Amino acid sequence: MNHFILKDMTPKVPAPGVEMRVINGEKMTMVFFRLQPGAGVPLHAHPHEQVGTVLKGSIELVVADEKRIVLEGEAYHVPSNVLHGGKCGESPSEIIEVFSPAREDLR
Repeated sequence: MNHFILKDMTPKVPAPGVEMRVINGEKMTMVFFRLQPGAGVPLHAHPHEQVGTVLKGSIELVVADEKRIVLEGEAYHVPSNVLHGGKCGESPSEIIEVFSPAREDLR
């Protein structure tokens, strides 16, 4: 069994105000995000299906032509190869996202 202590993991910083801690399995990837207010991930697409949930705070999420505020305790789905991006709301946010297949680019 692999065991991970998130606070001891060195975060990746893909954009200012965005920290991510990545756990890769054989067929999936799980990412723990911490975002500072106003920070975000620009619009992008990838072949991985993605689901996420907001644990703390909120994000403004754009998926294809739909924009929505996703609040604490809510979840979302992003299909493969669909343009999407997100921006943190007015307070720090924590988000978990799971990708399938595994994100080789995040190893």
